[in-house]
Amino acid sequence: MTKLYLVRHGETEENVKHILQGHMPGTLTQQGIEQAKEAVSQISDTAFDVCLCSDLKRCVDTVNILLEQRKDVPVIFTKLLRERDWGSITGVVVDREKGVEMPADVESLPAIRSRAKVFLDYVLQHYDGKNVLVVSHGFMLRIIQAVWRNVEHKEIVPMKNVEIRELVLCEE
Repeated sequence: MTKLYLVRHGETEENVKHILQGHMPGTLTQQGIEQAKEAVSQISDTAFDVCLCSDLKRCVDTVNILLEQRKDVPVIFTKLLRERDWGSITGVVVDREKGVEMPADVESLPAIRSRAKVFLDYVLQHYDGKNVLVVSHGFMLRIIQAVWRNVEHKEIVPMKNVEIRELVLCEE
């Protein structure tokens, strides 16, 4: 049995401004830093074999806080855990009530679901039976959960910043 401990990065300045960050680095707010510091106690009793983390700055900064006192946990940065690529609308401020029209260069749902599947297959191949800390982005974490449960992402409740969810992977 493989356990994933999914963690969304801390709040960013871009989150506050409702900016589609996509592959932008993102800058943690003071609140985001505090969120990560508070989460340390929630994971302090869990022995992690590895941490898999998005290579984008907001996740790197979050994991550095989460594991500051746990240098024994190896961290692997991967593009597989990056947020959805918003293409030409990266950096755009979104009116959450009206949404946004998706141009053709936005990473498609099938593409991001495929990336999530590749990630899950990688975890099962390399970390079967391990406890894995996963630090990523809200939409990507939602997709990972949806792919594992074989449901649409809309059926998965969005994660708050630095929320921690456990996902148990059992091959059938």
